[in-house]
Amino acid sequence: MKNTLATISIGMLLVGCGATKQITDGATTTPIATSIDLTKVVEDKVPVTVNPGRFTQDTVTYLLPRVVQGTYAVSDFGRFVDDFKALDYDGNELSVEKKDANSWKIVNAKELDKITYKVNDTYDIENKEEEIPFSPSGTNIEPDNFVLNLHGFIGYFDVLKNAQYSLDVSAASSMKRTSALQKVSSVQNEAKTVTIDKYAANRYFDITDNPMFYGNLDVEEFQVGDIKIVLSVYSPNKVHTAAGIKETVYKMMQAQKTYLGDINSTPRYDIYLYLAPATETAPTGFGALEHHTSTVVVLPEQMPADALAQSMIDVVSHEFFHIVTPLSVHSEDVHYFDYDQPTFSKHLWMYEGVTEYFASIFQVDQDLVSEKEFYKKITEKIETSKTMDDSMSFTVMSENILEDPYAPNYYNVYQKGALIGMCIDILMREESNGTRGILSLMKELSLKYGKNKPFEDDKIIDEITEMTYPSVGEFLKTHVVGTTPIDYQKFFDKVGLGKKEEKVETNYIMNNGALILAGNQEKRTIYFNELVKNNSFWADNGVLPNDEIVSLNGKEVTIMNAQDVLGATMQWKEGDPVTLKLNRAGKEVVIDTKVAKSYTVGKILGTLENATEQQQSLRKSWLKG
Repeated sequence: MKNTLATISIGMLLVGCGATKQITDGATTTPIATSIDLTKVVEDKVPVTVNPGRFTQDTVTYLLPRVVQGTYAVSDFGRFVDDFKALDYDGNELSVEKKDANSWKIVNAKELDKITYKVNDTYDIENKEEEIPFSPSGTNIEPDNFVLNLHGFIGYFDVLKNAQYSLDVSAASSMKRTSALQKVSSVQNEAKTVTIDKYAANRYFDITDNPMFYGNLDVEEFQVGDIKIVLSVYSPNKVHTAAGIKETVYKMMQAQKTYLGDINSTPRYDIYLYLAPATETAPTGFGALEHHTSTVVVLPEQMPADALAQSMIDVVSHEFFHIVTPLSVHSEDVHYFDYDQPTFSKHLWMYEGVTEYFASIFQVDQDLVSEKEFYKKITEKIETSKTMDDSMSFTVMSENILEDPYAPNYYNVYQKGALIGMCIDILMREESNGTRGILSLMKELSLKYGKNKPFEDDKIIDEITEMTYPSVGEFLKTHVVGTTPIDYQKFFDKVGLGKKEEKVETNYIMNNGALILAGNQEKRTIYFNELVKNNSFWADNGVLPNDEIVSLNGKEVTIMNAQDVLGATMQWKEGDPVTLKLNRAGKEVVIDTKVAKSYTVGKILGTLENATEQQQSLRKSWLKG
């Protein structure tokens, strides 16, 4: 998963759906028959029916996920279910006990014929509730668009965790539909106004791993080597088209395939892009969530074309690289994921950090960005990582990622996590005279394990050490398991890089990667910190440290909506009008100005003029491996 402002994983292969009659786990193993009817939406609620077949025990529990893979946060999808009913074979209601937000206990289960309920979407309430699912993992129910992250609609029985599923989705025949789930057939009604698409899933994991888009979509299909790419775009105001984004995605994924080389991939990869309009009910959790053969992306519709293209490169490339880890290389916590009470692996540095590193290094390796641009990104990651707890054990944080004080440091998996990947890469290049790096390590781990064989969480660092070099093991034990901050200059020295102070262009919420804003939890306000003095745009317009932001361009700013309102500054264009209302020690200050480029003074990573041949050679193998 990747969140694009404080920017966020899992899923896989479908096989046929047999219908045997063995008794297992308390019921027959005929597929659990589920249906979603998009033609009978009332008050933004979709009716769902689930027929599990005959149970052989008196009591069962039906659950929707509390947590879904790749989000590292509690979502509680059961909160969005209304009118839950359990019906016997005569249509009578059976006794149901709602145990918690996500589970329903059904008694007299031997008499159960089916359950029915209605599902509300998550997008409409994102600006109304504090704890909501990350938008790319959420759901949307609108007349012209349905974002069907199926974990928000379909649940599982506690005694049927390994059951197969069949799924019928009824929708207007005029709607376009794309799905990563295996379609068995499509059937129309007599009037040909409604089409029922029939899908099969080998297990519940495949339900959660294969999202769908239905509605007024713009779809482009194209080949990247041996992979069929299906790009589905929903732009409600037709600001962007799939055709307009296609070339960017093609160029990016072609470069990724070249970079990955012989790592196994998928014959089809779906990209679902939901472009959120500038309305009060639109989703604001911008970023993406990966699956084995697809990714769901949510970005602002008002983004200029060039900004959207860059976001797609940064976000989608990250998600696609997840085919390496954790999709091919992962622990038992990932492989045997518990949607209700999950345990988490210690190795987010690998799953998210190395993935984020790949998403950056491949761009310079494949000449999509310059070395200078790559160094700038690395510098920003270093500066941002230092705003978090730099002495926190990464493995301890990962294992306890839902709890305080670890949860607030989650964003560091994309910052320090990527830098950990960089350091291992440089170490391996140095030890092997440039012939091995972290990509080759991940290839070796993929061959040893693969998508169907998890590693043991507590043993993987020792295994990596045996597969690589003692210096790599010492680094992991000191800086990943241990609490010692990394001295990055030691690694830059190996490749002939150093920092030079100079004037650099920055944005309106950060100075070269360091946030110029902070939050007051007690007052629920956002204010400028001391770094605003070094941000030319705000400093030239008279903003001072500790100024609280009351509103920006007429929109009130609080901790709750800061990501939405302040994130919009990323789409500002030179000359756009800006009105900022501040609270300065109890006095109102209003600044009316126009957008101009913003600069700061920062230390920029660059090549040393006196770099030795050995340093230059190592740098070349690192960047152009």
